[in-house]
Amino acid sequence: MANAGNGLLAGKNGVIFGALNENSIAWSIAEAVHREGGRFALSNAPIAKRLGTVDALASRTDSPVLWADATNDDELAELFESAKKTFGGIDFVVHSIGMGMNVRKDRDYEDLNYEWYHTTLDISAVSLHRVIHHAVESGALNDGASIVTLSYIGAQRTFSKYSEMGDAKALLESIVRSFGYRLGRRGIRVNAISQSPTRTTAGSGITGFDAMFDFADRIAPLGNADAESCADYTVTLLSDLTRMVTMQTLFHDGGFSTMGISDDLIHALKDVLGT
Repeated sequence: MANAGNGLLAGKNGVIFGALNENSIAWSIAEAVHREGGRFALSNAPIAKRLGTVDALASRTDSPVLWADATNDDELAELFESAKKTFGGIDFVVHSIGMGMNVRKDRDYEDLNYEWYHTTLDISAVSLHRVIHHAVESGALNDGASIVTLSYIGAQRTFSKYSEMGDAKALLESIVRSFGYRLGRRGIRVNAISQSPTRTTAGSGITGFDAMFDFADRIAPLGNADAESCADYTVTLLSDLTRMVTMQTLFHDGGFSTMGISDDLIHALKDVLGT
């Protein structure tokens, strides 16, 4: 990541959800937005007060922290009222929230605990709907704003160990399209970035993550995209340079999503199979 920005987000204000620690993609996004001149409030669930180091990021970027559970309507309503008072209006929202309850507890997809399943969908997908709803209802979201959420190709293809999170990401991407259509009349864009497997706190909770990471890295012509490059890509989607891009799931994965098989993987399989 470049040390000096280009002012791509100068004069823009927003809210970034999901920064927990330096391993979070949202953390890298916050640093990139700050570099490009954007101002923002950081938000995470109150439990992150003891699990993460958000205050350090807030100090480094001179940003307020607005604690809110993204599955709680009252807390989100209060958050956006506070953001409106702080900034006057917001020009962007970054949603980087996800948790697979059954995945973390290693429950097989065909034997899900449905209460956990509902929680997964609420945290990982419905929270985007709630966030956008309250941003609009509060009057905080400016015309021409940009909303970006983080997804994964497991929304569209089956990765066995990704389990219920594939369902959650599929719902997330549907919400992107549905709200993108409805907000387009105000010039507001809604997009998802389908990111490579990335070594984050959330990713580490997926059984078999290392195998998923290595598989994608061997197939993608550019290798896996890291958090810093994802942050730079997010900046372009928050800027006016992409003002006509909306309702898209945009693959940021080193080319993985377009590949079938690579020579690197073929050679690795030969070594394993001895053929």
